[in-house]
Amino acid sequence: MNYTLNQLKIFVKVADLQSVTKASEALYLSQPAVSIQLKNFQDQFEYPLIEMVGKKLFVTEFGQDIVNAAKTILDQVDSINYKAQALKAELSGKLKVAVVSTGKYIMPYFLSPFLRQHHKVELAMDVTNKSKVLQSLLSNEVDFALVSIIPSSIAVQGISLLQNKLYLVGNKTAIKSQKSDKEFLEKSTIIFREEGSGTRQTMEAYLNKNALSVAKKIELTSNEAVKQAILSDLGYSIMPLIGIKNELQNQQLEIIPKKDLPIITHWQLIWLKDKKHSPVAQRFLEFLEKEKEGIIANQFDWYERY
Repeated sequence: MNYTLNQLKIFVKVADLQSVTKASEALYLSQPAVSIQLKNFQDQFEYPLIEMVGKKLFVTEFGQDIVNAAKTILDQVDSINYKAQALKAELSGKLKVAVVSTGKYIMPYFLSPFLRQHHKVELAMDVTNKSKVLQSLLSNEVDFALVSIIPSSIAVQGISLLQNKLYLVGNKTAIKSQKSDKEFLEKSTIIFREEGSGTRQTMEAYLNKNALSVAKKIELTSNEAVKQAILSDLGYSIMPLIGIKNELQNQQLEIIPKKDLPIITHWQLIWLKDKKHSPVAQRFLEFLEKEKEGIIANQFDWYERY
């Protein structure tokens, strides 16, 4: 048996109206189309479903049993569709997101309008380091992860939300006038994020590309800690622009123009390639596709100017 819902609908309508012509009109189909589907449906049964006596159509006893079963099936399908529509109209459930530490300056702006639209959706957002974010993703504990570097070891899909711009940053009061890029960096204390951090990877790639060595290193475990270290004049760092808005506007920090800067990557919301999204997660993706440009224009206009 390989009949379709469409064939069930056609057969039920023909049986109820006792006419192929009337059924085709009721279903807004051509009479040949109804006749073909009716024949294809009949061919799957050993016993006749309908009989023609003269020009009048009659449903056989076996055919009536099939009509009753078909109506039950179609009622169940309608119930499923109704439940799906009800869920779509009033979405509920939990959205689970893991975010690398700097992503806390970005992700809430994309989540907030979605949650305002869907009051019954709950949010669980874990802000942590990159390795823990990827572990949560790999173990299927979250719907999405926000990262700035796509992991090569995990099969994922993603949507780009915003550029990640990284600049060399120093304390506004520090002396930053040096003879050359190389001399400046080689004589300065440079502040790094911890091993495994996306910012750390990007920063090391820049130093290696430009064959630059560092006189002294400091390693800290969050961008907030790096920022505070720069403010207290412990050294310089290559930092994501997204996390230093207030300090730039208050003139506490200064972007130091250097060759090949800013480094630009992209903040990506990613998920496992074979992930079967919950209704909440699927609707959030649809929301992002439709609304992300407006969110960027409204919330990150300052960012786009750099």
